[in-house]
Amino acid sequence: MRLFIKNHLNTIIVCLSVIICVTIFSVSIITLKTAQNDYIVVTGSATKSFVSDLIVWRGSFSKKAANSKDAFAKLRNDTAAVKNYLIKNGVNEQYIVFSSVDLNENYEHEYNQDGRITKTIFTGYTLTQRVTIESAEVDKIEKISRDITELIDLGVEFFSMPPEYYYTKLDELKLDLIAKSAENTRMRAETIVKESGAKIAKLRSANLGVFQITPENSSTDGYSSGGTYDVSSKNKTAFITTRLEYLIK
Repeated sequence: MRLFIKNHLNTIIVCLSVIICVTIFSVSIITLKTAQNDYIVVTGSATKSFVSDLIVWRGSFSKKAANSKDAFAKLRNDTAAVKNYLIKNGVNEQYIVFSSVDLNENYEHEYNQDGRITKTIFTGYTLTQRVTIESAEVDKIEKISRDITELIDLGVEFFSMPPEYYYTKLDELKLDLIAKSAENTRMRAETIVKESGAKIAKLRSANLGVFQITPENSSTDGYSSGGTYDVSSKNKTAFITTRLEYLIK
């Protein structure tokens, strides 16, 4: 009987030992797996100021006359005056583009005491011509757009639109910003994990934020969730963010 109890006790001890070993091994696996999946998510950014290297300036001028023939003749004279003025001020003729002419009929209305139209009278035509200049000579075109006094003195009813400013090396700028933003993000991640005694391992995932271009020295209020591209300012600032996830060890 004692032998049976001793053998049975030995069997129980062996089973318990196996269970304990399996449990310890299982805990080790879970801990190791958890450690391998530890990661950090960090967002970084980069900005760069630059000067636009392309300007687009648009303007328009109109003429009125009782008949279309006279209106066209007057408008041709104004077109020649505008073209000569631009060339005289150093604008290359190949950058001067005139649009097709818009023709509108003009009417005047007579009203009764109730405010209802009682008579419509045809008074002639208004012809409008638009001109667009696209040039890399940003400063020159900018100056011309601000000083059209000579055209007005010549009798040209010229309406000048605000210039639009662009940058032709935007792809290069964006790639440079992405690299700098990623570097900034990694440095932040390394600084954070260093405090905990860990180290950055391989990259787990990466996401780019929206590319923003705003007037230089403007606030972030101008940022849009869909991205913004300012064309009103010659001096601009580009901004981008990166969101990186790193495994840590």
